[in-house]
Formats: sequence, structure tokens, C-alpha cells
Amino acid sequence: MPITASKQPDTTESPAAPKNRRRPPLSLAAWKQFVNVAKPYWLEEERKKAWFLLSLLIVLMLVETKFAVMLNDQAGEMTSALAGKDGGRFWTSVRACLMILAVAIPVYAFYYYMRDLFANHWRRWLTGRFLDSYLKGRKYYELGATSEIDNPDQRISEDINTFTGRSIHFLLIFLGSIMQLVAFSAVLWTISHTLVAVLAVYALVGTVVALYVFGNPLIRMNFWQLRLEADFRFSLMRLRENAESIAFYRGEAQERAHIDSKFTKVIQNFAGLIKKQRSLNLFQRTFSQLTLVLPFVILAQGVLSGQLEVGRAVQAAGAFTAVLGAVGVIVDNFESLSRFVAGIDRLQALSRLVLPDVETKQVADSKHPRIERRPGARLALDALTLHPPQSDRVLIKELSLALAPGDALLITGDSGCGKSSLLRAIAGLWHTGSGTIEHPPAEDFFFLPQQPYLQTGTLRSQLIYPSTACGLGDEQLLEILEQVHLPRLAGQIGGLDAVQDWEKLLSVGEQQRLAFARVLVHAPAIVILDEATSALDSGNEASLYARLRAGGTTLISIAHRPAVLRHHTHVLHLTGDGAWELHDAGSFHFDAPATPLRRVS
Repeated sequence: MPITASKQPDTTESPAAPKNRRRPPLSLAAWKQFVNVAKPYWLEEERKKAWFLLSLLIVLMLVETKFAVMLNDQAGEMTSALAGKDGGRFWTSVRACLMILAVAIPVYAFYYYMRDLFANHWRRWLTGRFLDSYLKGRKYYELGATSEIDNPDQRISEDINTFTGRSIHFLLIFLGSIMQLVAFSAVLWTISHTLVAVLAVYALVGTVVALYVFGNPLIRMNFWQLRLEADFRFSLMRLRENAESIAFYRGEAQERAHIDSKFTKVIQNFAGLIKKQRSLNLFQRTFSQLTLVLPFVILAQGVLSGQLEVGRAVQAAGAFTAVLGAVGVIVDNFESLSRFVAGIDRLQALSRLVLPDVETKQVADSKHPRIERRPGARLALDALTLHPPQSDRVLIKELSLALAPGDALLITGDSGCGKSSLLRAIAGLWHTGSGTIEHPPAEDFFFLPQQPYLQTGTLRSQLIYPSTACGLGDEQLLEILEQVHLPRLAGQIGGLDAVQDWEKLLSVGEQQRLAFARVLVHAPAIVILDEATSALDSGNEASLYARLRAGGTTLISIAHRPAVLRHHTHVLHLTGDGAWELHDAGSFHFDAPATPLRRVS
């Protein structure tokens, strides 16, 4: 195993945590955030279906608007007929209303169905896009290992749903408001020019007050409410996932205190939110209720003087309300609009990390040098220097080694010296540092952690994980269970297709043996074991190591028992502060290490 060493300067820097800045609704920055998230759906592979569904909804809205104008006209006609005691005119108008409603009601129902169908389709596509990027390149691991963003799972599951549903909702509201504004303004203009002028000033004042008095506080508080609710939900999930450990510790009091601290923040922020919302509700109700009186006050003189029919006044009042609803759409929907903008900010933050553009990536790479990875026929490290993510601390300094097929490397050292970190770098999870890692294809590797990951599913799915299909038959899978000393497991739980909660059913030692069975199923060329036999007795441990060595598998292990030395060819002893020693396994002793083959300190 050749060893070389060379000096390279450490140039890594810790990235600054991104800051979340709250912006007022409908600002240019908020609009850019919306476009960044929404644009791919309208321009990429789903664009034809997206534009077709939107066009269909616009046609339905035009039909709805026409029906609304016709019904408003008939309302004025019926009022005038009653005021004039004209029975024939009244019943003719009633029949016209019923005919309009017979067509309009199905159109309304179909419109809302298509709106929800459109939102569901957009959500499916956008969630798939985020999930692809979240899982690709192990982004989920990188986000979990840093504090750059909170609750990415909640942003994918809930914020995307809110984004697509509310985007379509507001898009259709604004389009409908434009149609309603054009249609009813024409009606209103023919009745009273003064009413149109009053309406324009009234709506403008109301919108400006809503934006600049209630804008920033509501956006900021809604953003934090989303975040605090997610933190509270995570604390409850953490309690459930670690129930057994907490029960052993009898840690209920401290867990309750932790949960209460999260919940208190939720309640405190919501208390401030509802106070601000109270003021907004007061303003909205005043703004809308005055419209019940304002048009009649303006038109009263014309009706009392006989220049204007009562029905025309009712028709004008209806048109005034419709036009005011169109131009005052921001005021009427400000509460939900503020929550929507807060959700866009969270989704844009996730998009920026999961889907970074090329320029951002190049800047990040220039600030934080990365370990170079290149394909090769063997696993070899050349002058590898390793730092934790976002840290300047040196864990490994200028490590060089190469593993031939069939070699077995045991990594030892005190806790915290970088043993597991080196495995993360080999596996491609950590990149910060310098040097080169030459490695075979990823499918030739298999990793066994100390605590195996087990899904809730069939025994067959546990054996073949992470694959979704396997060419081995039932007899071969049962034989593998015998080789890892679980011969009766399938019979006890009802066969290979029995579904169980395996983490609760199996002890940690049985879980580790089941993880070894996965190695035998996949037969990889290189197996990395991070204290993967810590819960096994010496007999089971020796048997499983011997099984891997007999198959010619290349091993990289972290272990602390002297008995495992005989299953390895070399020992890498990490002595701290980046220093290391390489030993021949035959001459190494845990209590008194021999002279190393090569040392860097």
C-alpha cells in the first residue's frame, strides 16, 4: 500500500448563513420570487397542458362574467317592474333569470372543478421537481447537516401545496377582477359618471392604506408563524421517534419543557398576528360596508327627482359593488395574500439551495475548495486533507493510501478524531478540503452504519434495500438469512412478504445482522462498516467478517475490539489534530501500537 504526502494550504472559509428579509406584498422582489418558482411549469415539459388549462379557465370566467352582468340587469328590471306595478314585465324578467341560472350554475360548478384540478396538477409537477432535486446529489443530506434552512420537508409537503393552490386562486381572482371591472364599469358609466369617479378614488385610498399600513407586519408575522408551527410539529415528531430512549431515561419532564418552549413561541407570535389581523378586519369591514350606503347616497337625488328609475339605481348599486370588488381585490384578500407571500419566501429559499444556479455554485466553489473525486479501478486517497462542512478545523491532514482488491483497512482512534468523517468523505457526503479521492463506481460500494436504517415494509424489501427489485429467489434470500444467523426470522413473522415495524420488532443486534444480509444480497466490491458490529457478540462478529473476507470483498472498518484485527490487512490510526499513522495489521496492538509504516503529524 503506497503512501505519499504533500503539503497543501488550507483555504476553506465558513459560509455565512443566508438572511431572510421580509418584503411588502406585490413588491418587485416578491414578484421576482414568485416568477422564479412558477416559471419552469409554464415554460418546460408541462407548458402545453398548463396553458390549455389556464385558457379553459379564462373562457369559463368570461362566461361567468357575462352571466353576472345579465343577472344584474334582470335584478334592476324586476325592481323597476315592481315599482311600476307591471306584472307582465316582472314575470318576463323572472323567467329570464331562471333561464340564465339554468346555464350559469353548471358553468360555475365546472369552473371550480377545473380550478382545483389545475392546482392539483401543478402541485404534482412542482413537488416532483423539488423531490428530484432534493434527493439528487444527496441534497437532503447536505441541508440536514447545516443550518442554512429550517424544515425542508414541511416546505415541500405544505408550502408547495399552498403555493400552487393560492397562485391559481389569486391569478383567477385578478383576471376575474379585470373582466368584472371592464364589464360593470361600462354599465356604471351609462348610469352615473360621478359614481365612477367616487369609486376610483375610494378604491385607490383603500388599497394604499392596506399595503403600507398592514403590509410588512403581516408578512413578517405570517412567515414566522409558518416556521414556528413547523418547529413545534418537529418537536412532537422527535418525541415519537425517540420514545423508547426517552422512556428509559424517564425524560418526560425535560421533553415537556422543550415542547412547551416551542409551543409558547407559536402562541406568542399568533397572539401578535391576531391583534394585527383585528385591525385589518376592522378596516376591511369598514371599507366594504360603506359601499352599501355610498351609491344610494350619490344616486338618491336622481331617483327622488324622478330622473332615474328605482331599478336603475339598484342596477347601479350592483355594478358599483362589483366594480369596487374588482378594484379592491387586494384589500379584500390581504390576509391570505400576506400568508401567500410569506410562503413564497420560504419556497424560494428552498429553491435557491436545492436548485442553485450555475453562478451561485461557481461562487460557492471558489470560496470553499472541495476534494476532487475521480473514477478509477481501485479506492485511493492522494494527499487528502479533510475539514468538517463550514469549518476550518483539520480532521485529516494529507492522507495518502491505496487499497488493492481484497484488502481490509481498520480505522481506529479516539472519539472525535475524524474516523466517521473520513468514511463520509470516501462515500462522497463531505467535500470540504483538498486532495483527491479515486474510487470505483458508486454501485460497487455498500455502507453499513452502526444503527441500520430499516423501512416499514416487507422483510423482502429490507433484504434488497436500497434496490426496488432483485433477481434472487425466495430460497436464496432465506439462505442468506441463515448465513447471517437469522434462520427463523421469516417463519416467525409470516414469510418474506410480511410487513412489520422492524425497528420495534428486532433488537439492535438483529438489525445489524439484517444489514449484513443486504451486503450478501448485493455482493458489492467494497464494504464500509462504521461500527456495524457493535451490538453483536464476538462469535457473530467473527462469522460475518469471515464471510465477507472469504468472498474477496474490500473492507474499510471502524471498530474498537482487538478481535477484529485478524480480519484486516492494515490499520489507519488517527492520532488527532489531523495526524495519522499507517500500520500493518499483524503488528498492531490497541494498547501498544507498533512502529507505523508511515506517519504524518
